[in-house]
Amino acid sequence: MGIFNKLKNLFQNKEEVSKYDQGLSKTRKTFFNKLNFLNSQYKKITDEYFEELENLLVMADIGVNTVISFMKRLRQRVKNENITDASLLNEIIIDELFIIYVDNDTLSSKINFQAESPTVLLFVGVNGVGKTTSIAKIAHQLKTTGKKVLLIAGDTFRAGAIDQLKEWSSKVGVDIINSEQESDPSAVIFDGLKKAKEENYDCVLIDTAGRLQNKTNLMNELEKINRVIGKQIPTAPHETLLVIDATTGQNGISQAKAFQEITNVTGIILTKLDGTAKGGIVLAIKEAVNIPVKYVGLGEKMTDLVSFDIEEYIYGLFKEVIGDKDGQ
Repeated sequence: MGIFNKLKNLFQNKEEVSKYDQGLSKTRKTFFNKLNFLNSQYKKITDEYFEELENLLVMADIGVNTVISFMKRLRQRVKNENITDASLLNEIIIDELFIIYVDNDTLSSKINFQAESPTVLLFVGVNGVGKTTSIAKIAHQLKTTGKKVLLIAGDTFRAGAIDQLKEWSSKVGVDIINSEQESDPSAVIFDGLKKAKEENYDCVLIDTAGRLQNKTNLMNELEKINRVIGKQIPTAPHETLLVIDATTGQNGISQAKAFQEITNVTGIILTKLDGTAKGGIVLAIKEAVNIPVKYVGLGEKMTDLVSFDIEEYIYGLFKEVIGDKDGQ
């Protein structure tokens, strides 16, 4: 079954995909509806059609290299299958965008949970991207699935960061280890991991400072943190999750490249995806840094940070194009 037909079958279980449907509505209404309109304006596939389609994809922040690769594949497929009617391209466009994302992809969007030791998730990212809130939302998800969760307030630099995480720990109902502002974050993390092992916690979520403006200091701090974690739990951290604000567009991609230079980022949390009209940034990130998106923020509620699913994402972008007329 092609991805187009598979996505059409998702209409039968709308509750499963409703978050992507609602969260990507801004992108869909401001951009991807134009794709449907474009296909309706061209009876025949021409060079002008390809140029307009390319411009639309670039406008959606999909990423120039991804768009170039996509257009090359699309032109070749149109030629091979002798397609001349633009109205027949919807299914092929969706199929090819999906293929571009997953082709030769060995990276997993799943969290690397451990069975024999606490799973350690290290969170990095600049201030203001929603890092602390993301930690709280993931802690909430883990707790609701029966996990024993410990938060570690490793951002001892930013004023209010510790208090903010303490407040979230209270709201979510999970434990926290913290110290005073400007204390050594590695010491706090050492104490937290010791507690996690002794008291059999399932998951440990560690906040860190985001002073990217001084990359050398941040790199040294993260190297020290990783050494401390590794001494306590040799296989940890099991994930280093970079939090990026989707509404910052290309600036978010620049942050991903910068953090990739200074630490081993294993996954990305893309917050505020519902707040941007350029939801194609998910594809652009894949192109730019080849790090899997593991969570996306599709709203403000605790349950609106969801595990990334490429099929539901493509569905959310192309709902009307696929042909869900009943949901309008």
